[in-house]
Amino acid sequence: MATDAFEEIVETFEFLDDWEDRYAHVIDMGKAMDPLEDALKVPATKVEGCASQVWLVPRVEGGVFSFRGDSDAMIVRGLIATLAALYNGVPVEEVPRVDARAELGRLQLTEHLSAQRSNGLRAMIERIRGVAATEGTVG
Repeated sequence: MATDAFEEIVETFEFLDDWEDRYAHVIDMGKAMDPLEDALKVPATKVEGCASQVWLVPRVEGGVFSFRGDSDAMIVRGLIATLAALYNGVPVEEVPRVDARAELGRLQLTEHLSAQRSNGLRAMIERIRGVAATEGTVG
């Protein structure tokens, strides 16, 4: 059920031998993201439950879900980029059914994150799922 963009990350991770290389790749993905404009970094877009500052701005166009995000921590920006690869382009009604835990498990990401980072990642996934569930029932 993963997107092509997420499958590319999985393939890249298969070629990276150790976690240090994978960690660096996640950070590079975060660096490659366009930052959110300050005007979008407001309480309504802030994700609670993250150790870092995290903002997610979802959008649904033509029944397709996407989001942009930002964080003050580089590894978290990379996690946002990973989630964007997993969710962006998915029909909004399918977003809540994406098994993010299983998909991210293919990357072995959560095994190497601190408890706080893992909690933050869960909070981001819940925000994405909740917004998509709400948007998917509108209209």
